[in-house]
Amino acid sequence: MPPRRSHKKSRAGCKRCKARKIKCDEVHPRCSNCLKHGVPCDFEHPGVIHELEGPALSSNGLPSSASPTTFAPSALDGSARRPSFVTPTSSQFPSTIGVPMYQQPGMLLPSSQPVGRLTELRLMHQYTRHTHKTLAVTAPELEGLWGSSVPSLAFGGNQHLMDALLAVSALHLRSAWPHDKELVRASHAYMASCLNAYSSSLTAGIDASNAENLFLTATLIAFQSTATRIFTKDEGPFATGTTGPFSGSDSNGAGGAYQPPLAWFHSFQGVKTVVAASWPWLKQSKIILSIIDAQPVLNLNFSRAADGFFGHLLTGLDEELTALEPLASVADLSDNGTPGSSGGGSGTGTTSIVETTRQAYQHAVATLNWAHSKPGKGALAFPATVSKRFVELVEERQPRALAILASFFALLKTLDHVWWLQGMARREVLGIVSLFNSDHFGPDLERKWWPHLEWAVRVALYDPGQSGQNTIPTDIWGSSWGFEGGDQQGDIKFTSHIEMLSELVHPASPLPPPPSDNT
Repeated sequence: MPPRRSHKKSRAGCKRCKARKIKCDEVHPRCSNCLKHGVPCDFEHPGVIHELEGPALSSNGLPSSASPTTFAPSALDGSARRPSFVTPTSSQFPSTIGVPMYQQPGMLLPSSQPVGRLTELRLMHQYTRHTHKTLAVTAPELEGLWGSSVPSLAFGGNQHLMDALLAVSALHLRSAWPHDKELVRASHAYMASCLNAYSSSLTAGIDASNAENLFLTATLIAFQSTATRIFTKDEGPFATGTTGPFSGSDSNGAGGAYQPPLAWFHSFQGVKTVVAASWPWLKQSKIILSIIDAQPVLNLNFSRAADGFFGHLLTGLDEELTALEPLASVADLSDNGTPGSSGGGSGTGTTSIVETTRQAYQHAVATLNWAHSKPGKGALAFPATVSKRFVELVEERQPRALAILASFFALLKTLDHVWWLQGMARREVLGIVSLFNSDHFGPDLERKWWPHLEWAVRVALYDPGQSGQNTIPTDIWGSSWGFEGGDQQGDIKFTSHIEMLSELVHPASPLPPPPSDNT
């Protein structure tokens, strides 16, 4: 036999993979192992190298030592202290729980970087004077509630709610002073503390004593995950191994490729599931009912979704689903061993995949049609309203899902004046278009889908100039501004939808994880 060829091991892997003694794929700006576990990678954050020279890391990327990592926001003079920020080890949470654990933030601050008391007071002042108003952009009547009632609940001793308020306030200030290191530290520390305490509360279970606070914290986490997008161009490459029957040729993703803000969708989906799981208690709260009933009532016409303004996004859906059937059959056989075993009968699994995919697209387009008639009000309902299957289709980089997503982001152009949405329409639409323009899909799919992206691009690139107006001309928007035809709701309120949803969703349904705090 010829001698074995020598194999030279690469020494260019990230420090965390070396510490865990696993192979690093060396993808920049964040290797796939660090991305998978939601932990910082020294490719992206060279400053974390000193963390990795400390205790050995366990398989989930957290220190294997039983001692927790502590954050100590304290007074600058040391005379007053608030509770330390503690990151529990994974052993503190059971692997299977009724309400799922939320992920820990990806960027943990060392205890040598305290958050000063003056900074804490500055954040509280910012929240009560300014930030709370920006949480009620679609319902100004809620400004007083967010500015007074919610902080009062937090002052009652709820750590995760107070930390969520301060984290969002820190991000608001960072939007004006992005290079202020104290604000960067504060936004990370308070969100880390918030997620820790929030995870513990969810693990313990939702009941009458905590449902109100958990809903408000979930809502603020959703705001935070949206605002975080301001400080990161994207969330890194698509997760390794994410594939689908119509995925692009580069199924493993490439460094620098555009990534939709999936964490944002997961956090809004989490709010929806928290509401469904805790509705028996939430409907007893005047604060929560005020927030929910201030939302515009959903009036979705599924049967006529293809006839609405965005109906063109469903063109060719039947042919696409027909092509999906044999692929779905193979996947069903691979996952379950026998065809249709997931549903208990032959072909049931395949039918389920095809139908849930059809419903996901129709539901998303119906939501777009509804939101288009309510500029400035309806678009923000999209991330929480779409189905879990639609989020999966986006994650699989299905061209149709991405085209629908581009239209949603274009609808946000009407809210470009809001700090946590500023520039999002342009950035996200052009990011999605870049996928179609690259080798990811190829020229044929680009030509096929460009007509379905054209409206989103026109709206995203619209410049109101010096007028300062948030309205968009009819010839660009596509209908008379503020047209709200088809809403014959009478006295129906948004709580009616919640009542129906709470009956459909089991209280123990898994919540999607919130975003890692990796900004």
